[in-house]
Amino acid sequence: MAKPPRRAKARARAPKQHRVVSHQQWLNERKRFLAKEKKFTRLRDQLNEARRALSWEQVEKPYRFDGPSGSETLADLFQGRSQLVVYHFMFPPEWEEGCKHCSFWADNFNPLGVHLNHRDTSFVAVSRAPLAKLERFKQRMGWSFKWVSSGQSDFNYDYHVAFTPQDLKSGKAYYNYGTMDPEMSDREGVSVFYQDSSGAVFHTYSTYARGIDMLNTAYHYLDLVPKGRDEKPGPPQAWLEHHDRYRD
Repeated sequence: MAKPPRRAKARARAPKQHRVVSHQQWLNERKRFLAKEKKFTRLRDQLNEARRALSWEQVEKPYRFDGPSGSETLADLFQGRSQLVVYHFMFPPEWEEGCKHCSFWADNFNPLGVHLNHRDTSFVAVSRAPLAKLERFKQRMGWSFKWVSSGQSDFNYDYHVAFTPQDLKSGKAYYNYGTMDPEMSDREGVSVFYQDSSGAVFHTYSTYARGIDMLNTAYHYLDLVPKGRDEKPGPPQAWLEHHDRYRD
């Protein structure tokens, strides 16, 4: 007789003992929760509309990036489209590989391109590490999204995802719209830009820290299951340190 399939090795934290009810009770409770979900969806729609209505600021500085096709300006990164999403990937020049946490986010990037492009939007990841390091790590991880180096410009500093030695020494840097200890020379974030018909470029939005949670597709699925993101006890995403895909 065939052996039953082996169960995957259990994680340290199991779901707490949970209530089990009749189908009718389950259905009644689910409908009550659905009302909350619908309210949240409408609030999210309103928040998205308010985000799009925020004022813009014009980008005056002539940033240049080192990409697979050579030196490119910020305007070049739009690739003929009017909207650009930049993921600030933590990879300072002295590192030999990218941040494990940013890598978890980046595993969601490859399939985005075709859908964003069809909606007049380009996507690019930007890091301070030299292009050669970015290309090596990109090949190792099997990624195809565009990734450029900002190492020869102030781009990461101006958008508050890179910090000076003085910032690190003092433990006081401007990040996520407030003063805090950044703890490391680079941090994560997303910035959005718009280019008008005259070629002028505008910064429309940036978000940092947990503001990028909504951009991780895997998290949205994990939020549906009983164990959730399965990240407690311990710091958020600590499990990445032991995940084969993100190890050295």
